[in-house]
Amino acid sequence: MSTINHHRRRFLQYAALGTFTTTLPGVVFPESRNLNRIPDSAFKPDVEIALTAQTTAIPILPGASTRVFKYTGKLLKGPAGTLKELPGYLGPILNFEQGQKVRLFFYNQLPQPCVTHWHGMHVPQIMDGHPMYAILEGEQYVYEFEVKNPAGTNWYHSHTHELTARQVYQGLAGLITITDEVERKLDLPGGEFDVPLIIQDRSFTPDNQFYYALTMHQRMQGFLGDTILVNGQHNYTIPVKTRAYRLRILNGSNARIYKLGWSDGSPVTAIGTDGGLLARPEIFPYIMLAPAERVELWIDFSGYKPGAELALQTLPYQISSMGMGGGRGRGMGEGQGNRDTIVRFMITEQVSDSPKLPDTLVPIHRLSERAISNPDKVVPINIGMHRMTFNLNGRTFEMLDYMEQEKIPVNTMQKIRISNANSAMGGGMGGGMRGGRGGGMMGMMMAQPHPIHLHGQQFQILSRKPGYADSVYATVKDGFINNGWKDTVLVMPGEEIEIIKPFGDYTGLFLYHCHNLEHEDMGMMRNFFVG
Repeated sequence: MSTINHHRRRFLQYAALGTFTTTLPGVVFPESRNLNRIPDSAFKPDVEIALTAQTTAIPILPGASTRVFKYTGKLLKGPAGTLKELPGYLGPILNFEQGQKVRLFFYNQLPQPCVTHWHGMHVPQIMDGHPMYAILEGEQYVYEFEVKNPAGTNWYHSHTHELTARQVYQGLAGLITITDEVERKLDLPGGEFDVPLIIQDRSFTPDNQFYYALTMHQRMQGFLGDTILVNGQHNYTIPVKTRAYRLRILNGSNARIYKLGWSDGSPVTAIGTDGGLLARPEIFPYIMLAPAERVELWIDFSGYKPGAELALQTLPYQISSMGMGGGRGRGMGEGQGNRDTIVRFMITEQVSDSPKLPDTLVPIHRLSERAISNPDKVVPINIGMHRMTFNLNGRTFEMLDYMEQEKIPVNTMQKIRISNANSAMGGGMGGGMRGGRGGGMMGMMMAQPHPIHLHGQQFQILSRKPGYADSVYATVKDGFINNGWKDTVLVMPGEEIEIIKPFGDYTGLFLYHCHNLEHEDMGMMRNFFVG
């Protein structure tokens, strides 16, 4: 296996001097601190947006306002509905159309470095928000890309090395919606009936400030807040009419996994996932939603009378054999898997007209193993642990580092096997407490679910193989959406998941990592070198 740590050292030396060099074949690095600081005159945008990351104070709970990091946006060019502001601390919703050329002027007014990742978007390396491109306070970075994704729900957030968890927790996140001609023909609920729901958990100090202080246990499990916020608001209630709605749901939490279900036990109807709409609606008793995952739900309130209330809840589940909520006691902040209300819908008005749920949605070409470019090779993503740090394929993150097995030829289709068996069992490649201490309490700490996110193009799930079909897995197994396009997949302890992913169009370094943001900041992140 090859490494390029010597290139990384050279890169950091040049970074300290304020200049950069191109050291990797096919990878575009700044020749100076001016890379992407000014627009490309050859790029002709349909949409131009000024997006600023800054500090401000926003009222969230009764009493004192909360100091936050916030994206603020201004539309410079494009359709009037391109930006939609939310009332809380989250960034504006960016509404794009497939085929649009978008230019974003990103300004960093934070007292620390920052870079923005367009999560789920298929864009070139230098537009993807790799942490190597973080800019300092007072600097500008110009993102320019064509919207190649189909209709769906993506998002944007900070991706700053070792600061991602804190910066996202402080508020640096926002939603992206994309429309296209195929979606418009479906006549899905739109306008006020197309509702975004960004779910996050936060903890507060007595004076209403975000509380974020990591103990070793919180580093290992990820930081779990004790208060659920939706669209940046507490005890969120939405007035609705007796008709159908489209709910675009993002799990924007650092680490918390939600088991989404209706308070009256009604089945959950999914019409979309990370990569866009499904081929047809799918019915679930509940849906598991890990950090960074999105799901689009169809809910029809026509069977309810004005004055009635329906709540979207997170239902009880287990994530390890230590017991419900991880065996940490009571309260959201003490573990995962407890019942809690996320958002309430209050039926306030009776109406007679409502769209009907389509039988089919969008055509999806189902990829098979016959499409794999090199069928004899499987790209591994093995989840492990060493010295109290989670890793991938036995290594933690180095800014420009990649191994031979992480080299991917451009314009190929790859089969990838993601295995959580190593961390669950406390051993294996790159895993375990390498002194034979993998069992007992330490083994349970390592046996965690991990939401694995791959940058670049979306992928499809080929298969799921649970490591053990016990009562723990039984509490979550019926809530996984395995069809459609994905960019993040929750891998349970002992589980092995095979996916098929295209690596088209763009060369360079593209990240893959755990989207438990505390795990990511610990180094549970690697590069694919596509070339």
